[in-house]
Amino acid sequence: MKQKIYIIKIGGALIDDERLLDQFLDQFSEIKEKKILVHGGGKLATTLADKLGIEQKMINGRRITDKDTLDIVTMVYAGGINKNIVEKLQQKKCNAIGFSGADGNLIKAKKREHPEIDFGFVGDINKKSVNRKLISKLMKLDLIPVFSAITHDKKGNLFNTNADTIASVMAQALSEKYDVELLYCFDKQGVLENVDDPESLIKSISEDDFATLKEEGKLHKGILPKLENALGAIKNNVNKVFLIKETELKNHIENHHAGTEICL
Repeated sequence: MKQKIYIIKIGGALIDDERLLDQFLDQFSEIKEKKILVHGGGKLATTLADKLGIEQKMINGRRITDKDTLDIVTMVYAGGINKNIVEKLQQKKCNAIGFSGADGNLIKAKKREHPEIDFGFVGDINKKSVNRKLISKLMKLDLIPVFSAITHDKKGNLFNTNADTIASVMAQALSEKYDVELLYCFDKQGVLENVDDPESLIKSISEDDFATLKEEGKLHKGILPKLENALGAIKNNVNKVFLIKETELKNHIENHHAGTEICL
């Protein structure tokens, strides 16, 4: 029987709210099973770029990461945010250790190739990118890894990589050894048929459901990458995948009925 492990991803809105982040980490620290936390950035990188006069370019909601922007996101994601979360978890007697993908060659990426757009220092990954052996050793030492959204190519380059994707491919890579449950925690109850109606929760979504909802225009653009990564995980042998409200983490762990479940 495989050992249970939770891979939990949190995003910018939670990171930007110190009170909510602290409450979430209280719930995270109480999880008895093995666990990994993956975090994105917040507004801090954009705020710092503005202060330094470094223009931020976005195409279709995706950040173009030039060298100056890479320096900022590395400082903010792998530095400030990551170490703040690790320190808060240590305060809660949760023996966390923070990483970028470059540390221990934990996540090796490849520069994104696009026929029309140069995204700069943006890295793409798949489940073979993840150093499963080293992560397993960390698990055996009862350490709780906290991953920022910075990866590398082992050729001297760091990359900005989507945190939703990091959580998904890590879950896929570790599912060969562990019973993995992947949780995307964000500020909605789950996937909503009407983004303005918290009562319109969709309890489960399959690939066909996703295609239909997308075609009907019922999915908010911010939820699309989460759902695409969630479906990628469930199709690659991750045992369970849910999208849940960040305040419902403890309830979900104990009762398994919060949010939206992603199904085959």
